[in-house]
Amino acid sequence: QVQLVESGGGLVQAGGSLRLSCAVSTRTFSNYRMGWFRQAPGKEREFVAAINRSGGSTYYADSVKGRFTISRDNAKNTVYLQMNILKPEDTAVYYCAADSGSRVAVEAEKYDYWGQGTQVTVSS
Repeated sequence: QVQLVESGGGLVQAGGSLRLSCAVSTRTFSNYRMGWFRQAPGKEREFVAAINRSGGSTYYADSVKGRFTISRDNAKNTVYLQMNILKPEDTAVYYCAADSGSRVAVEAEKYDYWGQGTQVTVSS
């Protein structure tokens, strides 16, 4: 069973930065593509960023492109989301997700494993 645990959320002022981490319990982390999603109150879960198994390919939602960076450390079984120039509209619960597919994926239904989420609140 693959387990994912997010950390790093919190309260930050607009324009600030946060780095989210997602630790994955598996012996074969490098076999999983990873994604970050978010869900704001009253809204559907939406794609934020994705990375392939090696970390050589990434993809971002237009709303975060140029501000957020997804990366992974396969030696530490961890995926990161560096979030800069945060805006109030970035406020949401952020989830990481894992799947054994090879290419980056933006569809939530393609991911088999999910974390519990971490709250990010950006004040204006």
